[in-house]
Amino acid sequence: MGKEQVRAYLDAIGRDDLPIMEFAVSSATVELAAAAVGVPPAQIAKTLALRIKEQVVLVVLGGEARLSNKKLKQFFGAKAKMLSVEETLDITGHAVGGVCPFGLKNPLPIYLDESLRAFSVMYPAGGESNSAVPVAVEEFAAVTGGLWADLSE
Repeated sequence: MGKEQVRAYLDAIGRDDLPIMEFAVSSATVELAAAAVGVPPAQIAKTLALRIKEQVVLVVLGGEARLSNKKLKQFFGAKAKMLSVEETLDITGHAVGGVCPFGLKNPLPIYLDESLRAFSVMYPAGGESNSAVPVAVEEFAAVTGGLWADLSE
C-alpha cells in the first residue's frame, strides 16, 4: 500500500499535479518531517486514527496542535481512543509515521482541525514514513473529502 495507494488516489481524483515528496531520511514524526521538508513543525499535518464507539475516524491537525479530549467528546458524543499500530495499518493501509489522510485502504470519515489553517500549505505524510504531500489548505477538504472541525486545544 503506502505511497502507491496515495498516488493512485491522487490520480483518480485528477490531482496528479500533487507530488509525493520522498526523503532519504525518516519523516515519521512531526519534528523529523519538518526537518525533511524544511518547514516549521506546525506546518506538518499529522493524521491520527481514532476509535469513537464502534467507528474509526481520522483527525488531521497541525503539527504542534494537541487534540482536546473535551472538544472531541462534545463533537462526537463519546470519548476517543487511539488505534494501535496494528489496527492503524490494517484499517488505513498506512503504517504509523506515514498515515496519509487520503489514499486509504478503507473509506473513513476525516475531520480537519482548524489548526491546519495556520499556513497556506500543509504537509501530510504520503503513505510512508519518509514522504510528504504538499496540499494547499484551501484544497484540503476537496483532496481528503474531510470536514472542518475545531478539535484542538
